[in-house]
Amino acid sequence: MTSLTHPRLSGLGRNPAAPQDVLVRLAAHSAGRHGIRLRRGMLADAVVEALLTYGDENSAVGLHGDRVSPAMRRRIAEHPDPAIRDAYVNFVRDMVDRGVALGIDDLEEAYGRPRTALAGAPDARLRAVVAEAWHDRPLAVQVRLLADPDPAVRAAATLRERPGVPPEWRDRCLADPAVRVNAARHVPLTPDWFARLMRSGDEEVFAAVAKNPHLSAEMVAQLLEVDDLHVRVAVTRSRHVDEETRARIYALVEAKDLKGSIEVRMMLDWGLADPDWLREAPVGERMRYLESPHTPFRRVLASCRDLPAEAWQRLDNDPDLSVRRAAARRPDTPPEVLERLVRTDGDPFHLRPLHVDHPNYPRRTLRSLADEENPHVRCVALQDPELPVAPLRRLASADESFLRRGVAAHPNVPDVLLAQLLSDPEAGVAEEAAANPVLRVSRMSRILAAAGL
Repeated sequence: MTSLTHPRLSGLGRNPAAPQDVLVRLAAHSAGRHGIRLRRGMLADAVVEALLTYGDENSAVGLHGDRVSPAMRRRIAEHPDPAIRDAYVNFVRDMVDRGVALGIDDLEEAYGRPRTALAGAPDARLRAVVAEAWHDRPLAVQVRLLADPDPAVRAAATLRERPGVPPEWRDRCLADPAVRVNAARHVPLTPDWFARLMRSGDEEVFAAVAKNPHLSAEMVAQLLEVDDLHVRVAVTRSRHVDEETRARIYALVEAKDLKGSIEVRMMLDWGLADPDWLREAPVGERMRYLESPHTPFRRVLASCRDLPAEAWQRLDNDPDLSVRRAAARRPDTPPEVLERLVRTDGDPFHLRPLHVDHPNYPRRTLRSLADEENPHVRCVALQDPELPVAPLRRLASADESFLRRGVAAHPNVPDVLLAQLLSDPEAGVAEEAAANPVLRVSRMSRILAAAGL
């Protein structure tokens, strides 16, 4: 999180080109320490010593593992203040007490025990967090967690589809109130178990069953008769629902939406998984969904790689942007399709790889995007590491702070322009300018001096 009052100090702290003496001076300021915590790789011993001198347990939380040398690990282990000495361990254990999932490597380091031992720890809260964190645990460990005496541990062990519930454990899990909903969502259901779950009268169970990917046509037909629009909407993505039935249910959603109720509309747009079964269907069956009026089916189709040329022509021009973007990720997308997509709608920077990183993207055209009207398209021009100074200056004067921030981080930004961005009224822009490795050391020193460091 950017320091609103001292953004340049926090930016300097994470600047990969900041020399050791700059980091040592930064450690005397809370914003500088914040930035240093965001740095990657090992910290020099002198920097760690400065953090221990000026900081507190919050600063010490990040001083563990390969972030510090063996010598400094020993130094921290012998620190006279127990809050500093045990900062990382206390943080992890506090997260476990709160039920917050952490990485399995973090748990092993904090508790000093292998994950196999942690899965059988005396503390049920720890076992539950391990069940959430250790995604590729072996079957023997999964079985032990499924048999755990604590219901929260069993629930955590069945939260995800993988590693799953072994066939011989399905009856037991479906009968267990703690894990019934999770199991009903993932495991193949026998007709008898489906009937028992439907007789439960539990709406949460109904919703879970409706999302089960293993349902038979008969089960889907029964779910379509449930007097709960959420259940019927969830089951519309099954392969056993015909287009006429699907259209009828979606029309009910539209009617509710027109009346001002957005609950079901939100579930339709964001609350359901895509119909992934379509990827495994024969090409002929998949092609029937090319003209589907329902976006999720076309989006899954666009993620396939073995469609005929006429399908790609249709998907590249789909009215929905998510479908066009999914189609553009195929290995042989034509350059003109990629450029048109980016020039019209920009690039989703939260997804990797970017469209402009596609081998077929004509990167020579990147700098021309700097003059497009859409600011999100102009931002893509910054993916050209050699973008000339003239377009950088134009982008640096934009009203949109995300454009100025992109210029502040650009490797080709000139010193004068970078100095301007260091004084930007938007804290995020100033911080990004201070974090740019092209920033001169002399200017870093002036920033420190201005802060009294």
